[in-house]
Amino acid sequence: MGIEVYRDSWGIPHIRAADHRELAYAQGQNAAFDRGWQLEVERHRAAGTSAAFLGEAARDWDVFARRVRLDDTARRCFRHLAEEDRETAGWVSSYVDGVNAGLAQGAARAPEFAATGLAPGRWSPWTPLAVWLSTHILFAGFPAKLWRRMVDAHLGAGAVELFATDGPGTAGSNGWLVSGERTADGGALIAGDPHRFIENPGVYQQIHLACPEYDVVGFAVPGVPGLPHFGHTGGVAWAITNAMADYQDLYIERLRRRAGRIEALGPDDWQPAASHTETVEVAGAAATGVEVVETGRGPVIAEVPGSAADGEWEALSLRYPPRVYGELGFPALPALLRAREVADVDAALDGWVEPVNVVLAADTAGGLLHRVAGTVPVRDEANLRGAVPAWEAAYAWRGRHAPMPSVPVAGGIAVMANERGPAAPFGAEFAPPYRAERIRELLAGGGSWRAGDMAAVHTDTLNAAARPLLDLLAGVDGLGPAAAELRDRLLRWDLRMAADSADALAYARLRSAVVRALAAQPALTPLADPPPYPALLLPWLDLHTRIGYALGTLLATDRLPEIDLPALVRAAAEETAAHLAAAAPGAPSTWGEAHRLAPWQALPGGTGGPGGSGGPGEPWPGLAGDHDCVLATAAVPGVTDLCARGPAARYVWDVSRREESRWVVPFGACGVPGAPHHRDQLAPWQRGELIPVLTDWQALKESHDDR
Repeated sequence: MGIEVYRDSWGIPHIRAADHRELAYAQGQNAAFDRGWQLEVERHRAAGTSAAFLGEAARDWDVFARRVRLDDTARRCFRHLAEEDRETAGWVSSYVDGVNAGLAQGAARAPEFAATGLAPGRWSPWTPLAVWLSTHILFAGFPAKLWRRMVDAHLGAGAVELFATDGPGTAGSNGWLVSGERTADGGALIAGDPHRFIENPGVYQQIHLACPEYDVVGFAVPGVPGLPHFGHTGGVAWAITNAMADYQDLYIERLRRRAGRIEALGPDDWQPAASHTETVEVAGAAATGVEVVETGRGPVIAEVPGSAADGEWEALSLRYPPRVYGELGFPALPALLRAREVADVDAALDGWVEPVNVVLAADTAGGLLHRVAGTVPVRDEANLRGAVPAWEAAYAWRGRHAPMPSVPVAGGIAVMANERGPAAPFGAEFAPPYRAERIRELLAGGGSWRAGDMAAVHTDTLNAAARPLLDLLAGVDGLGPAAAELRDRLLRWDLRMAADSADALAYARLRSAVVRALAAQPALTPLADPPPYPALLLPWLDLHTRIGYALGTLLATDRLPEIDLPALVRAAAEETAAHLAAAAPGAPSTWGEAHRLAPWQALPGGTGGPGGSGGPGEPWPGLAGDHDCVLATAAVPGVTDLCARGPAARYVWDVSRREESRWVVPFGACGVPGAPHHRDQLAPWQRGELIPVLTDWQALKESHDDR
């Protein structure tokens, strides 16, 4: 048969090959053709060499990538994979061969290569593992441990839980399963949307992969073979959300230099640490020398500011499972493609490592699965809370948690939305329950669900998180006329963050004023100036961000008696009313006019207009939703109304009738600016619509590399 590549009307690739290995090759070749620039950016980011063509903005990331040893860890994991599972290692290598075969043609299509002077390079067998590591190294939000350390130091340990909520660097998702007893045709439905930083091109690629062994549709991660997170084989479908588990540890290291070597204080006294120096090249600026140090706990990622004394200093090392065990769980990827029933998905994920996920799966025989998958080390509770001393044996790892929890699907509905659930024993911070509770409420209201009905759940904009602030506002008296009118207006508001809602904008303005006022309170201002850690870690240490995401808890607590919350809300209402009254002509008047998409691009503005707009002179579109809505288009209250994180894809898997499934991504199937399918899904994604999943080969158009 050879390799056959087809396209549907949305440019989504449908690839058939004679066997499993040839199909991996074809998937890699297609990724290079459609996403060549994206693949090369990710390869360089994983190697810590992206600043050499992206410039100063990429320096901090490259320094971190070198220090945390991403590329070396990927090599270690691939060596282990080749020793333990030669078949999977060969499959990954076939994908890499395909990437290398397609990169030159892909680069010729992508104007970013000429704009930066970057020439396409060559992928190594371990590069997909490096890309996976780079994509997920911050997924568990380990820098939040530095935030907890700050709160401990300034407010006391009891105050940490005041800020315990979904942190700025973590990525969540919605996911839900409706069993056959609640659907119109008696087959299960799985739906949801992964919430990540919105990247252009997108982090998820819709694809259809087929060979004599299997025929699967799902979302690929460009640069990685298979369908790791979301897929439908015709017999079984699966989906994941972030479990919010804590599986990475920060250790406080004591370091010193002796006879030209670095030593680290561990439980068994001073021991030599591995060290060498690397150079990060930066386009248009001076290079940076990086001392790469690794102790018995892990790579050193930063010095503790102000800790140097008597020839010794403190630093932070990161211990993470792939570095420790030399595993990423890649044998699960081909096993998922071959899955026929829930038991196959379950068995495949027993070997999963990173990131730690909550999984939903269902098959055509009525099998259901709701479980946690991934590697979580067994260690002291203090390791989850914050950075722990490396020299104390009590904080060493003591194996892995196994087996991971699996829970029944009760009442025909299962929901996963990063709240405390089956992964609760493994985490320190979880998302507030608003999204999960709202999804359950919506699903409980229907009894004959079809795939096409699920868009209404995806796009629900009810913001239950607004209630704590509005409850306080309701009890505020002594307001001036304009502020009183604002109060009465918001108390009549339906709590929906609709794009065309002026009330939603007014609420957002009030919320931001409250966040700023709280950040200015003397009780909290000690947290306003974090130590000078590397800039990459600082978003987790930003006071306004932390207050914005934990606002409901802070407004309901009695642990900060020195803050007069009614007076603070009264002043914020007066400020907001005055601001709205004084708005200049042309200023945003609805939530969608202020709450606009702000995707990350390796070259800001490179595929849109000035400043990263959606086209020449055109701003990116306005969005409904908010970070605690089911439609989780996240802004940072008190900092910006722009949305940088949200649904990186949406999907509905109709388990018994795959041809009735639906999906959408924020931009399009192709990563090449100006190509017909570069941004053709942006409008339906913005409107909350889903496009059909096409699986009928007879209805597809064969592609000849002119798409």
